[in-house]
Amino acid sequence: MNEHVISKQPAGLKQSVPREPGGHAGRIAARTVMWLFLLATALLTLFPLLMTLTGSLKTGAEMMTGGSLFPAKMQFANYAEAWKQANFARYTWNSAFMSVMVTIGTLLVASMAAYVVDRREFPGKRIYVTVQASMMFISVGAIVLRPQFDLMVALHLNTTLWGVILILVSAHSSTFFMLQGFFKAIPRELDEAAMVDGSGFIRTFFRIILPLLTPGLGVAGLFAFRHSWNEYILPLVFTMTNPKLQTLTVGLANLRYGSSAAMQIHLMMAGACLSILPMLLAYILANKTFIQVTAGSVKG
Repeated sequence: MNEHVISKQPAGLKQSVPREPGGHAGRIAARTVMWLFLLATALLTLFPLLMTLTGSLKTGAEMMTGGSLFPAKMQFANYAEAWKQANFARYTWNSAFMSVMVTIGTLLVASMAAYVVDRREFPGKRIYVTVQASMMFISVGAIVLRPQFDLMVALHLNTTLWGVILILVSAHSSTFFMLQGFFKAIPRELDEAAMVDGSGFIRTFFRIILPLLTPGLGVAGLFAFRHSWNEYILPLVFTMTNPKLQTLTVGLANLRYGSSAAMQIHLMMAGACLSILPMLLAYILANKTFIQVTAGSVKG
């Protein structure tokens, strides 16, 4: 009888696994390429901002002749001149009013629509979702501009910012799908528990579900605010007969030429830097909601 002797490896010693040739070097090369790509992307993103910031501190002659990226002397007076010529106080209020109203309206309409679509079955649900999705990929802005204006004329809203607000609130497809994704993360047991306690569908939405949606509302609200703040065509069309209602984007465009028909690109850049500040403030306020998590709401 042949005896088979099985040799055991001493404890504490790991069997060496042969490494693939060039594996470590390959990982280093891949990581280097990734960091170079990220660095190039960051430079392409930040360079226009740097040009705007430095251009806002130059004179008009320096902007026309080109030359160095940085100004020979800091012209901080450009900001005061841009504020004065563009009527920044009035235009900033108009933009802030329009953006806040659009953000509130968009979040209210989109959240209610997304909640109903996620929690209920009704005739035409798939058609509604398909239409919402198509509006995200088909640009119909220039095509529907005239019908939108005629509709606002019929509603007597063509001479106010409320017409622009109503149109922008209706364009909530991206917000709808964004919030629908957040609704899917909220367990349906919350709705069922609320219904057992006698809470109606609407009350359940506003008192229980909506507070849990705070992180999603913060993210969606930031995008809605940014979109309405940067809107140019609609405010331009609706405020042609009433310059006092012009928004900041329309007012900045008026800074391009001065009273002597001379180009004032340096003042436009100074105004652009000033117009960024409210967006930064909105981001700082909304950034707190990005890290919030939904706490458990059903007891054991």
